[in-house]
Amino acid sequence: MEQSATLNIENLKITQEQFILASQSLHLQRPGCEAVYPVGLYGWRKRCLYFFLLLLLVTMIVNLALTVWIIKVMNFSTDGMGNLQLNQDGLHLEGVGEFQMPLYVSEIRSRRDSLLVLRSEKNVTLNARNHQGQLTGQLTVGPEGVEAQCQRLEVRSSDGGRLLFSADGEEVTMTTEKFTVTGSEGAVFGHSVETPLIQAPTSEDLRLESPTRTLTMEAPRGVEVSAATGTLKIGSRKDLQLEATEGEILLDADSIRLENLPLGLYAASAGEPFRKQAVYEVCVCPSGKIYLSPAESVSTCQAMSSICLWS
Repeated sequence: MEQSATLNIENLKITQEQFILASQSLHLQRPGCEAVYPVGLYGWRKRCLYFFLLLLLVTMIVNLALTVWIIKVMNFSTDGMGNLQLNQDGLHLEGVGEFQMPLYVSEIRSRRDSLLVLRSEKNVTLNARNHQGQLTGQLTVGPEGVEAQCQRLEVRSSDGGRLLFSADGEEVTMTTEKFTVTGSEGAVFGHSVETPLIQAPTSEDLRLESPTRTLTMEAPRGVEVSAATGTLKIGSRKDLQLEATEGEILLDADSIRLENLPLGLYAASAGEPFRKQAVYEVCVCPSGKIYLSPAESVSTCQAMSSICLWS
């Protein structure tokens, strides 16, 4: 019994020695001799983290200070910003406003006791667009003039009910009771003008003139030219024609004078004494030419008919 126990101890020693030799040859570490690795930030990594945290804190403080300063300078409040207030009706601006970009609004109006002034260094342009974004009307006020681009332009009275002026692509209509032209050169019309009355101001002359072309006045029921308290003068460089296709031409006056008419004279014979002619008769050629002939006891128009040959 003792002998078998001694053999087992010797076998165990041999096995332990073999294990030690084998582990040394394979460079195996024992479980009790494991390496220890430290966990955390040390050295320059820790200093960089603290630096970034400090920089973030400074940025937050500067941002907060700038926000408070902007709110103070711009006068932000719950009602709006400074002179610009927000209400249920829209925006209310007190004072002068400057817009650097286009402004899109449905209505612009001033206070009841002040004027609405639109200013620009170049021009002021008002555009109207439809629901598709297409331009339907434009009003431009510039240094060279006022330009309106639309299908129809209308000018109404102060109450908005009466139409005073309208213009479209076909015609221009003025519905005022009186249209006054105060220019020294009058009014120049490139084409025809339709009006029921042309009247000069009080104590001033009315002059209708066509310097290089024809002046025509037409009316389906008649044309009336009258001078109530003055002289009516019609002048022409060449011919003055009065024509009535279905009626008559009536000259009604206290006296009617036809000046510078051709004068027909007798060739006085040698024994006939010269006498001054005081009375003449009016003769008319078949062409309508009027001339004077010396009045005798009988008509002398036939004797002076040679004048008609030159008409």
